[in-house]
Amino acid sequence: MTDEIAPKDTPALWRRLRELTAARIGLPRSGASIATGPLLEFQLAHARARDAVHEELDADKLGADLAPLGLPVLIVDSAVGARRDYLMRPDLGRRLSPEAEALLAPRASRYAVALVVADGLSARAVQTHATPVLAALLPVLTDGRVPIAPLVIARNGRVAIGDAIARALGADSVAVLIGERPGLSAPDSMGAYLTFRPAPQTTDADRNCISNIRPEGIGYADAAFKIGHLLHAMRTRQLSGVRLKDESERLLAPPQAGS
Repeated sequence: MTDEIAPKDTPALWRRLRELTAARIGLPRSGASIATGPLLEFQLAHARARDAVHEELDADKLGADLAPLGLPVLIVDSAVGARRDYLMRPDLGRRLSPEAEALLAPRASRYAVALVVADGLSARAVQTHATPVLAALLPVLTDGRVPIAPLVIARNGRVAIGDAIARALGADSVAVLIGERPGLSAPDSMGAYLTFRPAPQTTDADRNCISNIRPEGIGYADAAFKIGHLLHAMRTRQLSGVRLKDESERLLAPPQAGS
């Protein structure tokens, strides 16, 4: 037998549940419609999400933020001519411009990993979160004496532009930090896509993804740990994607009493 919840307890129940999620649940109503306050908040969140998609990356500022990390920073463009074209032609966002290919070619060598920052669908996300994540990640990689390619900032880039960058630089694997599609509770969520030995025929099944990187989601230190763990596993097992299980959650979990 289950306990019934009295109507007078319902508002308190929703308050407790709202503390556990950013989702819009149990919204107050006015007749058959949502109350004015929550409706205006919804419209504001929708406007912020739309603005985030159209926002352009300040690549020069991001480059200045990344410079103290100690690696050369290169700024390149995809084959997209303008932000509007980026939204209309996803295929162009996966390719490098001829100027970008010319910039990367002289810097090619034998690297273990290339680190790429692309604006994706939320420039705000990488503008805010890429630097602290890379600041936490680089000591993990350099401690293992991993040869790291120059950091690359890709304007109007999709995930697969990292494949082209890794091939141009001669890197065995690539980690792309990219702005994710803005949601109504998070216009600034960043994702990380990791691929071992990317090739022209690489598909999303060949990638490992860490999503929702932001202080309210996966924090910077945890994201850096997960990326470093996956890159090490890729080098060890010589693969990535659906065949490579992410076991970092087990390593991040606090030890249980008596274990």
